Amino acid sequence: MTPISVGHPRILSIEDDLVLGAYVHEHLGRCGFQVTWCQNGQEGLAIARQQAFDVVLMDILLPGLDGLNVLTQLRQSHSTPVLLMSALGAEADRISGFRLGADDYLPKPFSMVELRVRIEAILRRVALDRRPAPAPVVPSADSLRFDDELFDVFYAAQAAGLTRSEYRLLETLNRNGDEVLSKAFLYQHVLQRGYAAHDRSLDMHISQIRRKLKVIGYTEREVRTVWGKGYVLSAVDEMV
Repeated sequence: MTPISVGHPRILSIEDDLVLGAYVHEHLGRCGFQVTWCQNGQEGLAIARQQAFDVVLMDILLPGLDGLNVLTQLRQSHSTPVLLMSALGAEADRISGFRLGADDYLPKPFSMVELRVRIEAILRRVALDRRPAPAPVVPSADSLRFDDELFDVFYAAQAAGLTRSEYRLLETLNRNGDEVLSKAFLYQHVLQRGYAAHDRSLDMHISQIRRKLKVIGYTEREVRTVWGKGYVLSAVDEMV
């Protein structure tokens, strides 16, 4: 479980670069966030476990314990949204972060405006996740069960282990039936930010959803790419 903080959004920044860390702390503080800053992976993990935060900002290359290890251990007990910040821009590094449960990835160098916008997008997603859920529909035995409290899906009593962002993407696709949803729509309505051609976050989330559904043996429907249009959740034997 992850406790919910109250008042100003609480941000934990784990960044060992003294100049960048101080700049992030000062800028976000001026924007109305309550920021806790630490410079060591071990210390950051301990603080994240002990206190309630709305978002964790974390570099990957950290002393003591690197960011991916911190993320792995944090995900064992907390679902606090994590935004990774790193100069490691290779796709493999971004995929590793998303696979371990990161909610977003911001390559360095970045502007403070983009950092703030991404944090605000995460906070909007969390606020949507906390809305009262509609009355549940009892699924058939061979259906995928959506759990709005755990932000996960279940098939044959197995949990897929989705992140919040992955869950909201899959739930949105499921709710819209056979309608193809554009990337621009999914960025705006699910990831809560504008679509940019160089941003691969959505593609990576979709890749993780496909992988996790395959792991639990769900084959009734799949997330399909409709080239030039977007994504759709459709039956495996349907032609899109």
